[in-house]
Amino acid sequence: MDKLQVGQPPNVSVTETSVPTTFQGGPSYRMLAMLRAVAQHRAEMTCSCEPDLYIDGITCCDQATAHDLARYRLIHPVRLGAIGQRVPAGLTAAGHALLATVPADVA
Repeated sequence: MDKLQVGQPPNVSVTETSVPTTFQGGPSYRMLAMLRAVAQHRAEMTCSCEPDLYIDGITCCDQATAHDLARYRLIHPVRLGAIGQRVPAGLTAAGHALLATVPADVA
C-alpha cells in the first residue's frame, strides 16, 4: 500500500491493483481551469472516496474530471471532515508542479 502523504485524509490508501494514481499526458483546458480555481482558494470538495468539487459555491459541471483530480492526487481536502461534508480544496505538490509546467495564458 502507498504511504499517506501530507494533505491526504487518514485511512486512505491505494493498492497496486486499483486505478492509476499518477497523472500522465497533457491536461485538458477544463482540468487546468479547475486546478487554477483550487490554487486561487475558490474551491471546496466533499470528503468521500469520489469527491465532488464546488467552485465559487457552485457544483462543478464535470465531476468525472473532479474525481480524476483527486484520484491523481492533484487536489486534496485541506482539512478533515465528515463523510459528505464540504471542506476547502487545496493543491498537492503534484498539482502545483503540473500548473507550473503550463503557461498562465493557457485556459
